[in-house]
Amino acid sequence: MKGPLKDEQLEVLSDAGIVVENGKVLDLGSYSELENIHSDATKKFNNTPEQVALPSFVDCHTHICWGGNRVNDYSMRVAGKTYLEIAASGGGISDTVTETRKASEDELIELILKRAQQHLERGITTIEVKSGYGLNLDDELKMLRAIKKANEKTPAKLIPTFLGAHIKPKDFDGSHAEYLDYLLDKVVPVIAEEKLAARADIFVEEGAFDIDVARIYAKNLKLKGFDVTMHVDQFHPGGSKLAIEEGCVSADHLEFTDDESCELFGRSETVAVALPGASLGLGMQFTPCRRLLDNNACLAIATDWNPGSAPMGDLITQASILGASEKLTIAETLAGITFRSAHALRIESGVIKKGTDATFTVFETNDFRNIFYQQGQLKPSATVINQETFEF
Repeated sequence: MKGPLKDEQLEVLSDAGIVVENGKVLDLGSYSELENIHSDATKKFNNTPEQVALPSFVDCHTHICWGGNRVNDYSMRVAGKTYLEIAASGGGISDTVTETRKASEDELIELILKRAQQHLERGITTIEVKSGYGLNLDDELKMLRAIKKANEKTPAKLIPTFLGAHIKPKDFDGSHAEYLDYLLDKVVPVIAEEKLAARADIFVEEGAFDIDVARIYAKNLKLKGFDVTMHVDQFHPGGSKLAIEEGCVSADHLEFTDDESCELFGRSETVAVALPGASLGLGMQFTPCRRLLDNNACLAIATDWNPGSAPMGDLITQASILGASEKLTIAETLAGITFRSAHALRIESGVIKKGTDATFTVFETNDFRNIFYQQGQLKPSATVINQETFEF
């Protein structure tokens, strides 16, 4: 689960097949042998040298529940303004908060479904979805309820995360610590009562929340039974040490993670989540993935799909570019968007073996490496989710 991977470690089956029954992988191996053993099976895909099946991908960090548009942020950014300067001028997260508050629950459901469908067509079947653009009781609940209802209408598996601690909203009359207390006292109990999320997140960074208040918040969330993750080290180092010390399930971003933190990841169970979409969107350095892996970290890769810093939302393109930049093996990149990303969510997914859910994606190619070689331009032809087939 942790550390470097060589391509030779991948178990690649040639001339192979998968037998599915009742939504589970019943058998896999030599196609000709499977034909003899399971002669009554219905053939769904032909065994040709131009098809490969991979575990469906897992995107363990997204913000695909939002309203509005941040193209103005983009135009300022490419003209030379920094992320923090744009936020200070009234853009950034606050702008999306305003637009998301305006949106109805039904509108948010439709937007989530549209974005989830785009992910499905790219082979991504498990999608973490954060709140965090409501930042008050009513609107955070509206977002989480929209995520829950959207999950009932899409073949994808949506995993909600409460991110009320994205930033302190401009209309909250109190300190950062008082705002976090408000979330714990007023919002979290309703989330728990309605079972809207079992995970919670906090943005630890200049302009968001500092390490001292984030530590108290994380401890209280864990006492209330939540898994905790953190946005850390996006612009300044230090937050990842807090995430590791507090036993967070993951620490995400990490563009400015230092050598000491890389070593700490290797000795912890906290998953390091790289978000190359944010690096591309902001024109900044990538997470030091090679250093993290060489220090025995568990590295996952996710899109950070959001309206501001990471609007692309294309996991394969981002992961392929990250792999080329950070010199990741294809095995490391593939692990980062399958079983290691699933581990960041503490779920079992991202592998194909007997007894697992039959969730895999089919590509029309004779070599799975082409998926990364073509940097997202090779699209899936079909995805199987618990025996149901979706063809694109």
